[in-house]
Amino acid sequence: MRTRFPHLVGFALLLLAGLAAHAQMRELLPTPSDLAATITTAELERYLYMLASPEMEGRETGTEGQRKAATYLAEVMANIGLTPVGDSGTYLQGILLKSEGWQKTELSIHDKKYRHLWDYYALPALQSKERIELMFNEVLFLGYGIETQGYNDYQNADVRGKAILIYDGEPTDEAGNSYLEQHTAASWSTERKLALAAAKGVALVLIIDSRFKENVAEARRSLNGNRLKPAMAITANYAPAVFLSSETAKALLHKKLGKVIKQRDKIRKTGRPAGSIIPVSLALTLHKDSRSLSGHNVLGLVEGIDPALKDEVLVVSAHFDHLGRRGDAIYHGADDNASGTSTVLEIAQAFAEAKRTGAGPRRSVLFLLVSGEEKGLLGSQYYVNFPVFPLEHTIANINVDMVGRVDSKHSQNPNYIYVIGADRLSTELHQINETANAIYTQLELDYTYNAHNDPNRFYYRSDHYNFAERGIPAIFYFSGTHEDYHRTTDTADKINYQKMALIARLIFHTAWELTNRDKRIEVDVKE
Repeated sequence: MRTRFPHLVGFALLLLAGLAAHAQMRELLPTPSDLAATITTAELERYLYMLASPEMEGRETGTEGQRKAATYLAEVMANIGLTPVGDSGTYLQGILLKSEGWQKTELSIHDKKYRHLWDYYALPALQSKERIELMFNEVLFLGYGIETQGYNDYQNADVRGKAILIYDGEPTDEAGNSYLEQHTAASWSTERKLALAAAKGVALVLIIDSRFKENVAEARRSLNGNRLKPAMAITANYAPAVFLSSETAKALLHKKLGKVIKQRDKIRKTGRPAGSIIPVSLALTLHKDSRSLSGHNVLGLVEGIDPALKDEVLVVSAHFDHLGRRGDAIYHGADDNASGTSTVLEIAQAFAEAKRTGAGPRRSVLFLLVSGEEKGLLGSQYYVNFPVFPLEHTIANINVDMVGRVDSKHSQNPNYIYVIGADRLSTELHQINETANAIYTQLELDYTYNAHNDPNRFYYRSDHYNFAERGIPAIFYFSGTHEDYHRTTDTADKINYQKMALIARLIFHTAWELTNRDKRIEVDVKE
C-alpha cells in the first residue's frame, strides 16, 4: 500500500543510516589497548639513544647540552602533534635559577666581633641589596615592629635611617593569646615586618629570634649547601635584617637589658607598645655572593574533548636533565632520566593519536619535561610556582624517573616497578593503578619505597613531590638504583627496553582512566 507521508519515510531512512554510520565509526575508534600498543620498544630506544648520546653532553641544566636536549624534545612534541603551551607559543618554559650566599659577613657590637651562623645569622633571600655597610651609635627598641589598628610600635617613633631592635612573632598575653585583631600568630611574618620597616625608611632590623638554635641550624644547612633555587620575582622591598641569639641580644642591650625586659613584660600585660633608645657601637657588613643560570622546561598539551571536563588537567612529568660532563667524561644519564623522558614521549604519542582519531581523552593532559631536578627538583618547583594551568584544576601528577634498569632485588624478575606515593593523598589513585595493572600489564608492583619510614626517602626525591606538597595526588614510577647510578657508565646499551614498554603501557592505562572517568579523583587521605 502506498504511504500517505513519503517524506517521513525518507527522513526515517536517513536517520537510521546516520545512526548506523555513527555506530560503525564508534566501532572503528581505537580502544585503550589499541592506543597502548602504539608504545613500542623501537621508539623508546630511538628517543633514549638520542637523549643519552655524547651530542647532548649529559644535559646539565644551564649548559649547551641541556639546551640541545630541550630543542630536540620540542621537535619531538611538534612531530607527535602536541599543542605548545610554553612561553610565547613555544614548547619551552624558561626558568631562571639563582644561588645566593655571602661573600662577606661581619658584625661587631661594642667593638667585639661576633660569628655568623653561631651568634647571629642573615639570610640572602631577605636582603634586597647586594652590599650593606652600616654603622650605628644607637638602636631603637621597637617592640615587635608591627603597625596595625589598635597596636602600633612605630607610633611617634623617628626611625628613618636608623637601626631598630624587635622581637619575632606578635605581642601576646601571658596565656599566649594575640593582642592583634586577627588573633593569628601567622599574620605578621618576618617578611611583612621587613617590608613595613623598608617603607618606614629603617636602615637595619635586628630581630631577637626565639627559636635561634633551630633556625640558625637551618640557615647553616642552606648557606653551606649554596644550592640553586628558582629565582623568584621580588614582590617587596625589605629592610636589611640580622637575626640575633638571646646572648648576642643581651650583649647589645648591655646596661639597658633590664629596661627592655620590663618593657617587653609591659607589652605582654597591657597589649600596649613600648620602646626605648639603646646606646651602642654597632658595625655591620653584608656582601652577597650570587650566581644564576637559565634552563628550560618543555611542555606540550593534548586538550580534552569533553567541554565540561577539558579545563581539568593531568600532568605527566619526567626530568630530562642530568649531571653533564666533567672534562672529557660525560654523564650520559640513560636511565636517569632519559628512560623516564622517553617513556613520557611515547605516552604523549598515544594520547595524541587518541585525540587525532576522536577517541579522547575527555580531560586535558599536560606532558611536562623538566630540567633542574638534579639541582634540587627546581624545574618542577618552578612550574608549580608559575603553572601554565591553575593548580586547583590539576587533578593529579604522574611522574616517571628511572624506569629502564633492573635492580639486584628483582634480578630474577625484570617485570616489576616500584610505585611510590599513590596512596599518600588519594586512595582512588592507588586503586586505579592497581586495577590497570591487573587488567593490562601484570607487573609486580613493589611498594617498598612507599613506606613512610623508608630510609631512602625516595618519596621526597623526585619531581612529583612538588605537586604532592601542594595537595595534588601524585604517583611516582621508579625501577630502583644500580651500580651505574650517577656514573658515566649509565649508558643506553644497558637499558631493558621491553621492561620500559610494559611500564609505559601501565602508566598510559592509569593516565587514561584518570582523564576519562566521570568524576575527578578525590583527595581523601590526610598525612
